[in-house]
Amino acid sequence: MDIGIFIPIGNNGWLISSNAPQYLPTFELNKQIVQKAEGYGFDFALSMIKLRGFGGKTQFWEHNLESFTLMAGLAAVTSKIQLFATVATLTIPPAIAARMASTIDSISNGRFGINLVTGWQKPEYEQMGLWPGDEFFHTRYEYLAEYAQVLRDLWATGSSDFKGEHFSMQDCRVSPRPQADMKLICAGQSEAGMAFSAQYADYNFCFGKGVNTPTAFAPTAQKLIEANEKTGRNVTSCVLFMIIADDTDEAARARWEHIKEGADEEAIAWLSDKGSADKSAGSNLRQMADPTSAVNINMGTLVGSWANVARMLDEVASVPGTQGVMLTFDDFVKGVEDFGQKIQPLMNSRRHIAQLKEVV
Repeated sequence: MDIGIFIPIGNNGWLISSNAPQYLPTFELNKQIVQKAEGYGFDFALSMIKLRGFGGKTQFWEHNLESFTLMAGLAAVTSKIQLFATVATLTIPPAIAARMASTIDSISNGRFGINLVTGWQKPEYEQMGLWPGDEFFHTRYEYLAEYAQVLRDLWATGSSDFKGEHFSMQDCRVSPRPQADMKLICAGQSEAGMAFSAQYADYNFCFGKGVNTPTAFAPTAQKLIEANEKTGRNVTSCVLFMIIADDTDEAARARWEHIKEGADEEAIAWLSDKGSADKSAGSNLRQMADPTSAVNINMGTLVGSWANVARMLDEVASVPGTQGVMLTFDDFVKGVEDFGQKIQPLMNSRRHIAQLKEVV
């Protein structure tokens, strides 16, 4: 099973709590995290894009780096790990994104790919006059399909004459083209999102669900398998989980409860309010805003001892259609080190990493 890391491009990572570590995102922090992850055999690192935060006393996600330029910098200081930047497709034309990606492909020697997002947080785009109207919630995957097709055309042939409802290319050129196959990923969970991923993406990211319920995402993975049957492609799932691990289950649980006690209710209320605007069934935003565990945006959470977290991650690997997991931590630097030294060696699904190190 592949292991990736969802790096903290925004302040405080993925915890909306005053009891969690409080920090600003910097290149140096993310370089340290990704270089450590590469050293422990992580397969990929992904950075999101966020253009406006949730406010509250923690100013959650009010401070963010930019995804492509961050990953370009990380490409220059790594050598093996696959890197993915996120493009907010309402802000950057596909031909420009294609050229930016080709540039980072050159920097990374073929280790780069793109995560495509349509834009779920309306205020991010309204502030720049780029929000196309609330009907976009219902048409965004048609828009994204055209965007992806232009990318594929330019990377495959160096030119595009695509004509669609949203984009019109006229002998548009991109050169040099990427030296490696450029992977596209998406995070579709609705029926429309799954259909898009099955047609255009190489991987589909989905949220884990609940606390210590590592296979609860299985119905989502199954929906992607069914969507693949309609396209004849084999797009696999990567699942997002937060790891809260310690020497004992009790110590890990105490840390998790402490984080929840410090929840920034003002920021969480803002997220919930914006989530209500997206009426799409199964939308990511509605899951993120669910009050059940909004303190970490309702991503799946694995809380326990090193051995129990390793066991639960192996259970994730057992779900049909699962390519890998993408991890977040309360403390990223320590979390990556603890994972590499104390969790990964106990995982059956990562035995190949230990065997590789023995060979080296």
